[in-house]
Amino acid sequence: MSTAPTPDNPQGWTFETRQIHAGQNPDPVTGARSLPIYQTSSFVFPDAETAAARFALQDMGPIYSRLTNPTTEVVENRLASLEGGVGALMVSSGQAAATLAILNLGGAGSHVVASPSLYGGSYNLLRHTLPRMGVETTFVADPDDPQQWRDAVRADTVAFFGEMIPNPRNDVFDVETIAGIAHEAGVPLIVDNTVATPYLVRPIEWGADIVLHSGTKFLGGHGTAIGGFIVDAGRFDYGQDPERFPGFNQPDPTYNGLVYARDLGADGAFGVNLSYVLKARVQLLRDLGTSISPFNAFLIEQGIETLSLRVERHVANAERVARWLETRPEVASVSYAGLESSPWHDRARKYAPDGAGSVLGFVLSGGRDAGIAFVDALQLHSHVANIGDVRSLVIHPASTTHAQLSEREQLAAGVEPGFVRLSVGTEGIEDILADLEIGFAAVNAPGGAVGDAASSDDEAA
Repeated sequence: MSTAPTPDNPQGWTFETRQIHAGQNPDPVTGARSLPIYQTSSFVFPDAETAAARFALQDMGPIYSRLTNPTTEVVENRLASLEGGVGALMVSSGQAAATLAILNLGGAGSHVVASPSLYGGSYNLLRHTLPRMGVETTFVADPDDPQQWRDAVRADTVAFFGEMIPNPRNDVFDVETIAGIAHEAGVPLIVDNTVATPYLVRPIEWGADIVLHSGTKFLGGHGTAIGGFIVDAGRFDYGQDPERFPGFNQPDPTYNGLVYARDLGADGAFGVNLSYVLKARVQLLRDLGTSISPFNAFLIEQGIETLSLRVERHVANAERVARWLETRPEVASVSYAGLESSPWHDRARKYAPDGAGSVLGFVLSGGRDAGIAFVDALQLHSHVANIGDVRSLVIHPASTTHAQLSEREQLAAGVEPGFVRLSVGTEGIEDILADLEIGFAAVNAPGGAVGDAASSDDEAA
């Protein structure tokens, strides 16, 4: 009997094939080959019995696009395949994904241990917003010190949280080591894999339990749609500690007393542990309503189809840019784990042998004024808050994405006053470097930060 892969059972295919075919068959009615956009709010039930079964979670067919939609479902299944998870939930943004991922584990009275080297929005969520909901976070001072993670664990800890390749510091999270410590403590590890993408790193293979993405970035890849993902590895047993995870072990009165760990775990109705991802969908997505539109899901799916091709070009260009920046006298340091000079280079080779992504940063010796002058002078690069676009992007984090952080918090995230973040696009490398030359010319010009310093030195001489 043939065991050839199919879109519904795609794991025998290569990554490059799964990014195009996993989770989607031609439309059974029209034969449409591309993914249809099911732009509808609700779905007709064939009969009252089916309607009742779907509301009771006995039939997982569609009810309302706030919960499920056939377009979105294809994209969820595809990313789950690419990351090696048992299921995924697509939501309205990466920020929504991070919020739901944590709240799905515990509410008021819960505790998270996190790396401080995070995207600014994630740091704000953990540091300021979730505490107003009763969820406290301890940020370890040094995420590379395993003992600090052990020492931060408390009886109410429900998760560890880190970024695989943090934006913008570009250090590399030691997911295998931290996953082991999390599991010793009896809690799952959440890893944001936005910058690395599953083409370069698959955190589940190294022990992560939950993987997050901002689909807005490299997955979509074209800056056209906002969306986020939660991918469930399906390995963590939430039934092993009912006191720590009461939401998984106490009856849910909104589903006739359903107990998620028992009824949707490895020994439950589906024969695979879907307790985490289904609880996030049928509880939190239902009640908080952070749903993605089918059209945005479609746009992100279009991007995923070419993910490997784009990431290869992104990485090739980023490596050229990073090496070139190291030669510039105006640059004090370059943050890119793909460089041999990076403290995290060996770790990048372990986890991401095909490249350390294409988001990098560098510190201008002229400080804040030099950073702003550099950004303002660029012409090809787009000055935006996004990353992961086919276009090359630039921003000065200290005055924008991380401006709300204290100086100490900024430095913990790798943001110095003269730090400039680049998201290297897929344009011709000669054009990218030529545009960066324009930025350096502005910094060196009379009136520029370095130019003024040079003039002062000449006058002093």
